[in-house]
Amino acid sequence: MKTKEDIYNNVVDILSKTFDLDPAAIKPEANLYTDLDIDSIDAIDLLVKLQQVTGKRMQPEAFKSVRTVQDIVDAVDVLLTQ
Repeated sequence: MKTKEDIYNNVVDILSKTFDLDPAAIKPEANLYTDLDIDSIDAIDLLVKLQQVTGKRMQPEAFKSVRTVQDIVDAVDVLLTQ
């Protein structure tokens, strides 16, 4: 994952496969909780998947402010540039 577009494509892939979501429904502005029906337990699963893909551990505290798909992309981008 190099660019934000690469990160976005990986996030869409993870969300669609892990939570059986239609990739067309996964947009940058989609709210994880209200639009995609991701709950707090699912968010932990998502953190684990992101860690597997990036090889870096994202702190749960940093993920608390994540609300949209774009927020995930931005958080992963910051993590990868540290």
